[in-house]
Amino acid sequence: MGVLSADAPQWFASAFVRTCRGAGATASEDAVRDVGDELIERWSEPDRHFHNLRHLAAVLHRVEELAHETHEPDLVRLAAWYHGAVFDAARKVAYATRGGEQTTLSADLARTQLVEMGVPVDAADRVAELVDTLARHKPRAGDFDSAVLNDADLGMLAAEPQRYKEYIAEIRAEYAHIPLSDYLDARIKVITKLLGRPRLYSSPLGITWEEPARQNLEAELHRLAKERKRLEAESPAGPAPR
Repeated sequence: MGVLSADAPQWFASAFVRTCRGAGATASEDAVRDVGDELIERWSEPDRHFHNLRHLAAVLHRVEELAHETHEPDLVRLAAWYHGAVFDAARKVAYATRGGEQTTLSADLARTQLVEMGVPVDAADRVAELVDTLARHKPRAGDFDSAVLNDADLGMLAAEPQRYKEYIAEIRAEYAHIPLSDYLDARIKVITKLLGRPRLYSSPLGITWEEPARQNLEAELHRLAKERKRLEAESPAGPAPR
C-alpha cells in the first residue's frame, strides 16, 4: 500500500518550506507548510505502491547527489516535489507510457501553487517546464537542470538487484487491475524503448548509473519474455498471432 502521510519524516515539510523560500516564496511559513502538507497527502495516496513518499524521498536524495551540476538547484528540488503530484494508474495510457505520473497536470499544479505562494512567475514557469520534460525522459541538450531531474527520476533503474525486484513488484501492484498479458506487453514495450536509447542518463554523475541500470533492465526484459511465452503456451488458443 502507499506510504501514509502520518509516517512521513518530519524533514519533508521543513525541506519543502526551505526550498520554496530559496525559490523566492513570499507567503507565510504556515501557508507554505500547508501546501507542503497537501503534496505529502498526494504522495501518500493508497494506490501508490511505488510512486509514493519513498520514491519522492529517493528522487530528492538523488537531486542532492547531483545538485552541484545544476544551475538552479531549488527549482530542480521543487520540480522533484511536483513531478508526480498528480497520479492516475487507472487508464491504459498510464501503464503504457508515463507510469501513472501525470506530468502535464503536475506541471500545471506546480505553476499555480508556486505563484500563489509568491514564487516569481518566471521561476514557477521554469519548475513547470522541468516537470513537463519528464513526460518522455529526454532532457534538452545543454539543459543541466533538466538532465539532473531526469537522472534523479530514473535512478531507481540502477538500484541494487534486490531493491530493483521490489520496484518491479511495486509497479505491478499499482496496475493490479490490468490483465497480466496486457501489463507484460506494455512493460516489455517500455523497457525495449529504454534499452534502445543511446544512453539513459545525461549528467556527469548520472552517467555512472548507466551500466547497472541496463543490467537490471535486460534481466527484467528476459524474465518478462519468459513469462509472456508461458502465458501464450497456457492459452487455450495457443500463441497469439504477431
